[in-house]
Amino acid sequence: MYKIKSLLFAAIFILPLLHYGQHTDQINSNRPGETMSAYSVGKSVIQVESGIYGIQENHSILNYDASGFGIDLTLRYGMFLERLEFIADVQYQYEFFNPAIAFPEKSAFKQTILGAKYLIYDPFKNYEKNVNVYSWKANHAFNWHQFIPAVSVFAGANFFLADNPYYFSPDAAISPKVALITQNHFGDGSWVFVTNIIADYIGTDYPSYGYGITLTKGFSRKWSGFVENQGYKSDFYSDTIVRGGAAYLIHDDLQVDASISTSLKDTPSILYGGIGFSWRYDAGYKEVRMKVDTGDSDKKAQRRAKKTKKG
Repeated sequence: MYKIKSLLFAAIFILPLLHYGQHTDQINSNRPGETMSAYSVGKSVIQVESGIYGIQENHSILNYDASGFGIDLTLRYGMFLERLEFIADVQYQYEFFNPAIAFPEKSAFKQTILGAKYLIYDPFKNYEKNVNVYSWKANHAFNWHQFIPAVSVFAGANFFLADNPYYFSPDAAISPKVALITQNHFGDGSWVFVTNIIADYIGTDYPSYGYGITLTKGFSRKWSGFVENQGYKSDFYSDTIVRGGAAYLIHDDLQVDASISTSLKDTPSILYGGIGFSWRYDAGYKEVRMKVDTGDSDKKAQRRAKKTKKG
């Protein structure tokens, strides 16, 4: 009986020593928000995130209305390393203007971005949350470690063809884009806070600087909701967007979502809403486990196990 108790106590303290890779049991999508999460999809995992949206604009100074639709598609692929993810982000948009200004309609790829994201710091690596088998209160006490974020960097480039009406130059161009990404998990992990700091169109006549802040709450195993604030500033175009929505998990590898967004200014005011899905293919994924070196924590666990055996 004493041996069984000793093994049970040892197991409780050894379980936190196993740290898994970034692949999760359930799909982890950036949709329906616009910010990027810090973690990758996992090595050899392919993930598709896509949706359609309708858009309505009104410009208070130029006195026009515009309506249209768009399609966005993001492909994410984990390659070479567990922390590394390659990303292709494409968005096509069509708009019709009334009354017609310079042109009655415009349609083109509003953005085409190719790049890669790398996790440079994971707060859960080499971290052991000590379990106090004698105190429920101690195990549920406030944990300051949750304020340490995961940190990733993104580097990529924008690609525009000539005569694109959504680009500020009639010439074809390639311009760099970089982002700093942080992610925190609060409480029991059901609250997720993500920030993006972005520098875009670097080296062009109109560089853009922006941010994205997203707070997501998991209400159940199937349902989650989010609110988001996104802003960007440049001499060509500046705006602030607020966004909200929800996602539903159909199964571990498939999620559907809906969201609505609006701008905070009226030159132009923008309102758009959309629906979409995220799908993951992970048949080629191999589970990654890394032993965590906890030093004195192992010795403490052994001493507790010995005391239990003596008792």
